Amino acid sequence: MKEILQKISSYNLFNYLFPGIIFTYLLNKYTDYNIVVSNIIIELFIYYFIGLTISRVGSVIIEPILKKIKFVEFSDYSDFVKASAKDNKIDILSEVNNMYRSLIAMILVFFIVLGYSGLKRLCDFFTSIELYLCGILLFIFFLFAYKKQTKYISKRVKSNI
Repeated sequence: MKEILQKISSYNLFNYLFPGIIFTYLLNKYTDYNIVVSNIIIELFIYYFIGLTISRVGSVIIEPILKKIKFVEFSDYSDFVKASAKDNKIDILSEVNNMYRSLIAMILVFFIVLGYSGLKRLCDFFTSIELYLCGILLFIFFLFAYKKQTKYISKRVKSNI
């Protein structure tokens, strides 16, 4: 357990585990969903996966929307890579920036779950398809996350050639 915790980067801690723990706490407190496991290791992996999923919602949905409406503006990626090589604080600032995006996504997803929870009380149909709906949404999020990550890697390779 100690070895696993030592290998978790600050990025993983603040962008995946932290939002996953907060989101799970809010779910347990304010909805009918209760995510509690008696094994702390499994619970940490569940928090991590929930946080990872929330982070992907931020990356795949929230970030493109905010860029499209010009709420945020990104630097050219090759400029980012060059500047990061000269100033290591840019990576730290980028990590914090991504944490904010994950927290925004966490709040959005929490309110969606709250709305869904209320809708589910009104219509039994949603209860019967809940597992399928969740599976389909996860598949779609990670499919687009994979596409975005592949594009990110390609840009990084091109900027270093």
